[in-house]
Order: sequence, then C-alpha cells, then structure tokens
Amino acid sequence: GSELFPFPPPSRLWRFLTHFVSCSSLAIGTKTAYRLFSLSSVEQLDQVHENNEIPDVYIVERLFSSSLVVVVSHAKPRQMNVYHFKKGTEICNYSYSSNILSIRLNRQRLIVCLEESIYIHNIKDMKLLKTILDTPPNTTGLCALSINHSNSYLAYPGSSTIGEIVLYDGHNLRTVCTIPAHDGPLAAITFNSTGSKLASASEKGTVIRVFSIPDGQKLYEFRRGMKRYVNISSLVFSMDSQFLCASSNTETVHIFKLEHTTDSRPEEPPTWSGYMGKMFMAATNYLPAQVSDMMNQDRAFATVRLNFSGQRNICTLSTIQKLPRLLVTTSDGHLYIYNLDPQDGGECVLIKKHRLLGSGKTENKENDLRPPLPQSYAATVARQSTVPSSSSMPGYSEDGGALRGEVIPEHEFATGPVCLDDENEFPPVSIRSP
Repeated sequence: GSELFPFPPPSRLWRFLTHFVSCSSLAIGTKTAYRLFSLSSVEQLDQVHENNEIPDVYIVERLFSSSLVVVVSHAKPRQMNVYHFKKGTEICNYSYSSNILSIRLNRQRLIVCLEESIYIHNIKDMKLLKTILDTPPNTTGLCALSINHSNSYLAYPGSSTIGEIVLYDGHNLRTVCTIPAHDGPLAAITFNSTGSKLASASEKGTVIRVFSIPDGQKLYEFRRGMKRYVNISSLVFSMDSQFLCASSNTETVHIFKLEHTTDSRPEEPPTWSGYMGKMFMAATNYLPAQVSDMMNQDRAFATVRLNFSGQRNICTLSTIQKLPRLLVTTSDGHLYIYNLDPQDGGECVLIKKHRLLGSGKTENKENDLRPPLPQSYAATVARQSTVPSSSSMPGYSEDGGALRGEVIPEHEFATGPVCLDDENEFPPVSIRSP
C-alpha cells in the first residue's frame, strides 16, 4: 500500500493547520497523491480533497481552511505550484535556484525557504516582495511564520552551529532582533497564534524555551528530559497560548502549561519537607544563574505515552467539540486523538484512531465516514460547490480559518488580503523565476 513519503522531515511533509475554533484541517503528501482532511468532530474525519495527478508530493500547505493550496513535488523540487483546488485551477507557479525545503503562509505573506535563502511573497498577487540571501545553511528548511497577518513575524536560524534565532518583520520587511536561544543548533521553532510568543528547541531536545515577541526576552524554560538527547519533530502552542506541546522520536509527547506558578502557588503546610523545599528555593538566589535556571525549570503538565517510538510524528493542540484535544499523526498514516485535562493534566487518554491512507476510514467499522469528495481536478471543476461559506470573511470556505474576533479582529475580514471566491482575486499568473 501507499506510505507517507519519508523525506524531507515530517514538519515539511505534512502539517496540521489548527487555526480555527471548532475543527481542524490536515494536509498530507504521499508517493502517489496529496490529500486534505477536515476533522469536524472526534468521530468524523472527512477527506476534503485528493489529487492523484501530482506524485511524490513532499510539501503541501493549505491556507487555513480556504481553497488555496501550495504543492511541491520531488519531480520538480525547485518549483512551487499554487492551486485553487475547488476550481481545479492553477493560480501560479514559481521556480527557484535550488530545492524548496519548506513553505509557510498566512493571509498576508507566503514564505519559501531554500537552504541558503528565503523568499517573501505577497499572497494577494503572489508578487515577490523580498529575498533574504546568504542565510546560514539551513538543510531542513527550518522557519516559522506567525499566522497573525497583522504582524507576519518570520523566524529562522541565524547560525548553523549555535541556537540563534533571527526575528524578521514580514509586514514591514525588516529584521527586528536576534535571539540567543540555545547553545546548540536549532531543531524546532514556532509562534503562538497572535505572534506574541516564540518557542524553540535545539538539536539536543532536552530544553524548550519560550520568548516574548518582539523583544526576545525569555519567558519560560521547560525541561523535556535529561536522560537522553532526542529529535524534536513538532513544537506547537494551543490557540489560547496556555499550553505548549512537544513531540519527538521517543514514545512520549510532552505538554507544558504556560503559567507563573510562583505567584499563584498555595501556601505549603508547615512540614519538614515543605520547610526544606522553601530553603532549597531560597538557596537558588545565591547560585550561578545557569544552575538556578535548571532548578527552576518546569516539567510537563501532561504527557502521552505512544505505543510506538522511532516513528516520525506531528502533534497539535486543538479544541474539538468544545473540549481540548491532542492530535498526533504518524508517518504510517494514522491520526490519534487524545483528551487533555486542562485543569489537572496528567496522562492523556486515547479516544479515537483514524486512518489517513487507503480507504480513509476509521479503524472502527461502525463509524464509517461519508464517501470522499470527487478526487480529480476535472471532477472538482464540474462539481458545484454545495458548502456555503459560514465565515463573515468573503470568499473563505468552511470555517474562517482563525479565531474570529481574537487572532484577527472581525472588522478586518471584510478588507482582508484574500478573497478566494472572487474570480478576479487570483487570476492565472505567468511563470516567473525569482
């Protein structure tokens, strides 16, 4: 059967897009096709679109829950193709000087990351706005883009040998600052939904740090573990920025809670252990900063014990049916859904397992899904759209694609930079090479 393509790293292979309130969207690339899914409930996983005409897809990025999708295949690894998948039309394509390693997009900007350069496009007309040349060698295409288009912050490695992060203002096209995040090279970086926080992990994978944006001050430091080095495969905030999730090549997924416990911790009872604990914490004030920091690091608020290890996976935190969930996809084509207790944390409970490959149905026979939508471009063009837009943002199908009224203010929808149902909004663009 089909397998998810093993290269490049999973964050470039398939990504969760959890930028809206009540459901999640998932895009995957395989050797034979790319597929888009919508998770409207724990039980319901719908295949929104499948395209079998582009093989060996290793990058597929969907603009929130809109009809715009960006695809890169191993057949043409230097070419980016932008499609309106519901109409079955190509909006444009661009070719670059070397292989495309990752793509990030929000409602204002589209970012193309090569090994030693970054291209910034205006998503409304796909015009190239800026080229950042001679970036440090970035073999995995590591970069992050804030989904909040009012700032469009971009983060990428400032060094290939140490964990330095360059913060770039994608709206005003200028460098903001450089953040000395880790001693070793970076492995993961991610923004929260508003672009006010940035989390990072190094290749060691033992410590995760959170910085304030745009000033780059360290806010939190979490220790994932000290026993062994791991490869962090995904790092993601919850939409409300209360939690931060990290997964790796081990069997444990860690969820950290972003709160200042020193101000809210209840008074401990006058026991010997409580007394010694206070003495220990007081002693850290007189120790070197490096030692004190390690002692004050918070451990995981919640965890998941996967029934496998060594398998590439991607995680996200989402609100489904008004409850917080942890979603985990694996390179063998499965989606696992766990409940997260937002009050007490602890071990997350597995409540559902879906198959993403093959028939696209769940493991449980009694929960058969609805038939998939038409799978070819021709069928997509011939089919009249039966799903009216529920968003107040013109042209955006399904959900608005973001926390309406929070991440992007409601009044901005009417004048937003993208209107995909407008015939003239994304006319075909002639092929150009930046």
